[in-house]
Amino acid sequence: MATLQVEKLKSGSVFEDTYSYSRAVVVDNWILVANTAGRHYQTREISDDAAQQARQCLANVEGALKAVGSGFADVVRSRVFIPNLADKDAVMHVIAEAFRGVDPASTITATPLAGPEYLVEIEVTAYRGAGEAQTKRIDVTL
Repeated sequence: MATLQVEKLKSGSVFEDTYSYSRAVVVDNWILVANTAGRHYQTREISDDAAQQARQCLANVEGALKAVGSGFADVVRSRVFIPNLADKDAVMHVIAEAFRGVDPASTITATPLAGPEYLVEIEVTAYRGAGEAQTKRIDVTL
């Protein structure tokens, strides 16, 4: 019987220790990245612009993925949380730039976040090596 490999990644966010969670948990090749805000981890700054927050969210997510030997190409699912519907297009254009050609299954939800300064949060699930796998694209027209 194979031994299950589990890795728990901390990014340095004070909330990870305060609220007892990991930025990412890796179980064998599955990578689950926690809901990630657009706060710069080193400076603790957060923009008041939704698109800029989305870029920082993605930078934070990408850093977590790279730390465990993965990247955006391996993302199979994304969840995007946007409290203000007026920010949806600006945020989703940033998301589209990052995932163009990867095309993960995606959920976009309008929901309150942990504080009013948070304009977007992003969570992803990746499978290490998925980006290198042969991909069959199926177009279903109803």
